[in-house]
Amino acid sequence: MKKTILRLSLVALLSISVLSFKSPQKTNAILINPETYPPKTKKLNLEKPDVILGFIKLTDMAPLAIAKHKGFFEDEGLNVTLEVQANWRDIFDKVVDSQIDGAQMLAGQPIAAAVGCGRQAELVTPFSMDLNGNAITVSYDVWNKIVGYLPREYGVPVHPIPASALLPAISLYKKFNNPFTMGIVSPYSGHNYQLRYWLAAGGINPGFYNSANTQVATAGQVLLSVIAPPQMPSSLQSGVITGYCVGEPWNQQAVDQGIGVPIIASKDIWKNHPEKVFVMTRAFVKKNPNTAIAITKALIKAGKWLDDPENRKEATRILSKSAYVDGEKRVIDNSMLGTFEFEKGDIRSLPDFNVFFRYNATYPYYSDGIWFLTQMRRWGQIAESKPADWYDYKIREVYKPEIWNAAAKLLVDEGFLTKTDIPETDGYRPPTKDFIDNMYYDGKKPIEYINGFKIGNKN
Repeated sequence: MKKTILRLSLVALLSISVLSFKSPQKTNAILINPETYPPKTKKLNLEKPDVILGFIKLTDMAPLAIAKHKGFFEDEGLNVTLEVQANWRDIFDKVVDSQIDGAQMLAGQPIAAAVGCGRQAELVTPFSMDLNGNAITVSYDVWNKIVGYLPREYGVPVHPIPASALLPAISLYKKFNNPFTMGIVSPYSGHNYQLRYWLAAGGINPGFYNSANTQVATAGQVLLSVIAPPQMPSSLQSGVITGYCVGEPWNQQAVDQGIGVPIIASKDIWKNHPEKVFVMTRAFVKKNPNTAIAITKALIKAGKWLDDPENRKEATRILSKSAYVDGEKRVIDNSMLGTFEFEKGDIRSLPDFNVFFRYNATYPYYSDGIWFLTQMRRWGQIAESKPADWYDYKIREVYKPEIWNAAAKLLVDEGFLTKTDIPETDGYRPPTKDFIDNMYYDGKKPIEYINGFKIGNKN
């Protein structure tokens, strides 16, 4: 009898566990802390509940879309209006001029503003929106000039493809006096620095900026031209550019239209590199500290929701809406669902192409920001040598992990995160060699890093 009761108790316990796992709120993958189940948001006293946030039509705006669409902003007492912006310059200016309250930005934009590159402004980021997410695509004209030289395995080119593979095409373009031009979205974008890094690692000089012009580079083997992300495919098709580095869905769009071939994903240039950030002005945060924390809370919840594989199909349906990315769902699926198509039909597994929470993706590490500073110095946007402590000082003006920590600790108390979701860190990631050229990067040693490159300015 006792054995029967024990078996029945175990069955009942197992049934409860299964029912809990298959709760009606399964789509909200952040409900995970059994000590505080069910989680409940504790609203802060918001100084400014009505806010306008800007974004560009890219899949890595997803945390904003999900926080809005799934009600995470509303749960915090926020009434958020999301406004699409035409380009990165517009989004930057509108935040600085307080026309909008915050926005998705290129990680390099608030950093450049802090060090005097372009328009100066006091901007801060409490939240890293994603890791990885970009690729480099070339036209079919370029592809046809290089594909015969590429090593193959199982009938397809071996990846990642080094930039040195472009040399035959660059030589032919030069022979016929045709410019070899590649598109970037901004002089201060990760795309610019990733493209430059890849080219230089392959022995191709992408040119340098100088104190008189920090936005247009000269004396390179290739030309780099600024083009808004949605215009990349049409610029490639018309022959204005021969290739580009951009986020999704614009690489997969080139494949879908049959006008280009992605040849390397950015994660193969720098594994788990930081990409976009969420930015507000320092004045806004000072005036509205609780509002800044509430926005960050909602974005962290959205990031965690996005990194549950079971939510990705729903995420792509949401992103495809006209209010957000406004693209073909099947094109957005290509990268967001763990695969990526290179040459037409060459579909490969890339589960970490888009990362929104794993690997502490949302945390604004100082070392992530310092990497952008090293590349600004390497390519001449920062014209003069700086001491190592300058890099730490400047990045602390922009990156604000203290806001992230305040938001995350509230989410732990509320049951939306566990303590293991909060990294134990001094703000710096461990040193890494996860680059295409195996360069050793330690954010605490920026001078050694800059001086280690064959191509680039030295300190």
